[in-house]
Amino acid sequence: MAKIDDSVKRKVPELRFPGFTDDWEERKLGEVGKTKSGIGFPDAQQGGKQGTPFYKVSDMNNPGNEVVMMNANNYASDSQLKENKWNPINPQNSGVVFAKVGAAIFLDRKRIVDTSFLIDNNMMSYLFDSSWNRYFGKTLFEKLRLSRFAQVGALPSFNGSDVEDIKVMIPEESEQKMIGDMFEKLDDIIALHQRKLDLLKEQKKGYLQKMFPKNGEKVPELRFAGFADDWEQRKLGDEVRIVMGQSPNSENYTDDPNDYILVQGNADMKNGRVLPRVWTTQVTKQAEKDDLILSVRAPVGDIGKTAYDVVIGRGVAAIKGNEFIFQNLGKMKSDGYWTRYSTGSTFESINSTDIKEAIISVPAIEEQDKIGSFFKQLDNTIALHQRKLDLLKEQKKGYLQKMFV
Repeated sequence: MAKIDDSVKRKVPELRFPGFTDDWEERKLGEVGKTKSGIGFPDAQQGGKQGTPFYKVSDMNNPGNEVVMMNANNYASDSQLKENKWNPINPQNSGVVFAKVGAAIFLDRKRIVDTSFLIDNNMMSYLFDSSWNRYFGKTLFEKLRLSRFAQVGALPSFNGSDVEDIKVMIPEESEQKMIGDMFEKLDDIIALHQRKLDLLKEQKKGYLQKMFPKNGEKVPELRFAGFADDWEQRKLGDEVRIVMGQSPNSENYTDDPNDYILVQGNADMKNGRVLPRVWTTQVTKQAEKDDLILSVRAPVGDIGKTAYDVVIGRGVAAIKGNEFIFQNLGKMKSDGYWTRYSTGSTFESINSTDIKEAIISVPAIEEQDKIGSFFKQLDNTIALHQRKLDLLKEQKKGYLQKMFV
């Protein structure tokens, strides 16, 4: 691909496939396609399994709908179409669907639609005319970030004219196809890595359920050879040292990496690891390198590790525990152990006593080490796949910036 001189960037992208030199053309979306809003979908009409797909915003989460809408949770029969005078949307070329009202707007998700469909009144569709390549159009809509055009209010929204008035730059169809094909392949690779990552996470969940005793049981379902003794129930406070956090004064917060890293809550952790975000000059309570960090405020029970000596705020506690304890605490979170402390409460939180009195099942230290090593290796594999996926997404973001005007 060729890089374009800065002087002509206004009408052509920075990065371009060889053989294309013509300027891109500025058009309003309303000139090269049209919007269609959704319709009301009464609860009594929902639940159909055959007919025309009736998409809701939540259907974008369905497996198989990551790029193209392939399935719906609800379908409308021919008799429903006739009775309710519902007219399915028929894309002549193709189109995209997206949320048009509420917080879902800010997720900026778009999906391709190729066949006849209906959408509820929380969604909108944009139908490409014959001048578009479908995947180029979908990718351009990704870059658009429609949330920027929403009418801000108690309930953010936009209407058809808001979308149709948006100006975009479009190349001729053969260049669209080259760009669309490239992004389709890239999205396929990203989807493949996402599926691998999801599978690994599901495998870990399965192992956690089988390699720790179920409630009332004294041994797990799945066990390393050579271990036969019952596990014992212990209080967490008898097994580990716990330090509750204490927040420094806010005037001592800094953005200087030479100061002390401050961990205040879940926002300071990513993928189970402390990610430095805020620093402080004031030392209150500390966690040492390799300590476990437990969130004690909403979301209660999230668990991570720190690769640094850090200052801990009141939203977290530091736990000096081994890899087995780390995995055990992760299982407690996924099993909903800590939800008992938030029932009927307006502010979800746990205190030192709650943590110390928490009951955990523990085997002999040798078995703990085996289990800890197994899950650490699995976590490292998951982290490797996560890094690959993140890198691919960053590459895509870079291409979106450089290959569109």
